Amino acid sequence: MNEGARKVASASGVLAATCVSTLVVNANTSAVSILLPAISQDTGTSLETLQWAVTGYSLVGAAVIITSGSLGDVFGRKRVFLGGLLLFVISCVLIALANSGGLVIAGRLIQGAAGATILACGLSLLSVGTSGEAQLRAVSMWGAAAAVGAAAGPLLGGVLVDVTGWQGLFWIDAGVAALCMVLTVTSVAESRDPDRPRSIDYAGTVLVALTLMPLILGFSKSGDWGWFSPATLLCFAVTVLAGYAFLHVERRVSIPLLDLALLRNRVLVGSTIAILIASGTINGLMYLFSLYFQDPATLGFSPLQAGLATLPATVGLVAVTPLVPRLTERIGGRQTIAMGFAITTLGFVVVGFTEGSWRYVAFFLPLIAIAVGMGLSNGPSSSAATAAVPPAQVGEASGVSNMARYVGAAVATALAATTYGTVSTNHRDNGESAASALSSGLGAASWLMAVFSIAGVVMALAVIARFRPGEGRGTIDDVLLAAASSVHTLPPLTAASAGQGTQDSSGKPVPQAPPQSPPRP
Repeated sequence: MNEGARKVASASGVLAATCVSTLVVNANTSAVSILLPAISQDTGTSLETLQWAVTGYSLVGAAVIITSGSLGDVFGRKRVFLGGLLLFVISCVLIALANSGGLVIAGRLIQGAAGATILACGLSLLSVGTSGEAQLRAVSMWGAAAAVGAAAGPLLGGVLVDVTGWQGLFWIDAGVAALCMVLTVTSVAESRDPDRPRSIDYAGTVLVALTLMPLILGFSKSGDWGWFSPATLLCFAVTVLAGYAFLHVERRVSIPLLDLALLRNRVLVGSTIAILIASGTINGLMYLFSLYFQDPATLGFSPLQAGLATLPATVGLVAVTPLVPRLTERIGGRQTIAMGFAITTLGFVVVGFTEGSWRYVAFFLPLIAIAVGMGLSNGPSSSAATAAVPPAQVGEASGVSNMARYVGAAVATALAATTYGTVSTNHRDNGESAASALSSGLGAASWLMAVFSIAGVVMALAVIARFRPGEGRGTIDDVLLAAASSVHTLPPLTAASAGQGTQDSSGKPVPQAPPQSPPRP
């Protein structure tokens, strides 16, 4: 095989391995909430405990997504990517064989690290393995695979529960990930950054987890322990101390997980908080609806019916994003973000009035409104996060915003689950029917999500300054990249800018879609 043919084969192999693995990871992530009632029934574990299968995944992902990109830069992106795939296979097998909720949760914690590693290093491999128009097409296809996986996950999970049992999803995912490993070994070339210092901020990674874990535990158990009980207050105190220690460490390491100077960038901070809110509220909503729709006391849907019932939200979220650049160009970025959060707020307010007698048709329009609003706010927030920093810091800014997605998903899901469970239990203890109690819990959690969405409106109007998105040419690549913003922040890479390289802080050219690790100081 000549050199040209070998390069084409290598690029095709990278594209196939990264796109398929990204689709599987995102489908797995979005499907798990649909599986929880079946897992609870099979293992005898309460849904309250199994909430950690969702929040624990996001918590670990938040801690390692930037670090895994750094490990790839230093030790080899292919090697670390393969490690992520191997961890994913192991976690899937562990979960599929689990006979207890504890093993399911343990598997999901491992899966959080695996998924974040696959996403970070997969994008890095794709970026360094292509250039110009080919890079644009490859990254847009990667983003589209991520969006399609997230949209299809709940439906796929519902189908498999009915056909194979809840374990079927994990067996299939393990098999696909194993095939991706074979493809990666045989067709992907190794790459690393030889000029990058070998220092890795392991302490920062641990401290992120130590900050989030007691925070989520405190939220989750506050209904049982009491908000001002010693145990709850201890959790919050550990969070504060670990957060302070994280800031202390980040000021002193040579290559920090988070460059604290970025926190002085008002637009970046505001857009990152907007991303956190958007990701958190949509994940919290999908978690609650997955449980509420399947509860025998309310709608009593099967897993397949629940997957179909939540499909309009994921489809609406992805479908609206290609329209966002034109709207942003017409009315402005922060106005689009604010409008998106306002529509989302309206949807949550409607759900806040849920009655136990409501049928699915009553949830349909609010579900669409929430999804469309999130789609409107997500894209411009992602664009603002990366447009607000110099080219040398774009990779770092996108990494921070992707970390925020995980943090938002973990914290908001924990808050929503706690509110839903506590309010439902209190109403049931007061003699209300199960349907009425559950609807009260869903309504209370929806009002909480509405408050967060209102905060998003304020954040957009008060903090995020005007910005203009990159000029796209209206190609299919522009559409795919826009759709990807619902699940991942990509550095600026549009059809109009393909082939225009950026530089790191030393002036060295870097790929237009850099790895998720901090640039060289």
